[in-house]
Amino acid sequence: MPRHFHRNLNRMALFTALVATGIILFWRDFMVVAASNIILNGIIIGTAIFGIGLCFVDIFRLLPEYRWLHQFTGGSRRPQLPPRILRPVAIILQARPRALSPRTLNGFLDIIANRFEDQRESVRYVTNTLIFLGLLGTFWGLILTVGGFAELIGNLNFEDDAIMTAMQSGLVRPLGGMATAFTSSLLGLASSLIVGFLGLQVQLAQNAIFRELEDYLSAQTRVMDAENADTLDMAARSLNSAVSRLEQTVSSLGKTNVN
Repeated sequence: MPRHFHRNLNRMALFTALVATGIILFWRDFMVVAASNIILNGIIIGTAIFGIGLCFVDIFRLLPEYRWLHQFTGGSRRPQLPPRILRPVAIILQARPRALSPRTLNGFLDIIANRFEDQRESVRYVTNTLIFLGLLGTFWGLILTVGGFAELIGNLNFEDDAIMTAMQSGLVRPLGGMATAFTSSLLGLASSLIVGFLGLQVQLAQNAIFRELEDYLSAQTRVMDAENADTLDMAARSLNSAVSRLEQTVSSLGKTNVN
């Protein structure tokens, strides 16, 4: 496997291990934060785990593409076709000569760039979902807090001697809403940061494939010089003129036969 693939994969594994170690070391605090709203925070944690797994799946999907690219650029005559991303380019390259035109090069690069962009959409969606869940918990907690304070003030009887006891019991709901707001925001933003970093490493691995393929195809590209371009342009104009004269001749012969 290429060196840059190892580097990106090692970064992902090391970063995930550091996050897991931090959770283990501060397990009690983590459980207090998660238990403040077990439903919403559980959804955020589950989405984060899904996003982490998706990033690792995406980077391991690049391994066959790396292998095919190194076989092809290494001079192998009949390398096996890659499974998905580079397959259309591989089919075209194996069916035609190695010399490419600049237009063909741009077409190949556009195909690969679009396929890499499609692969990154899933990780981006998970990252945006985590941010959305954090904001959702923030507004949910604020609603609970405001509603709790409104209910507390409405039920207070300032002539009662036990007003302090009633106030203490009434503060449970608004404080719980504040806990929901802060903990969901914390988990949502932290999870989006984790998944975003892993997605960045996947993107760097994709960019390494793209650059290597671009360098190889650029070396196989033949740019037409000005003299050949002028010759072809004159030939195209002459051909168009000849076709026009031929159409006129055929049209005049048709009219003569009709008469």
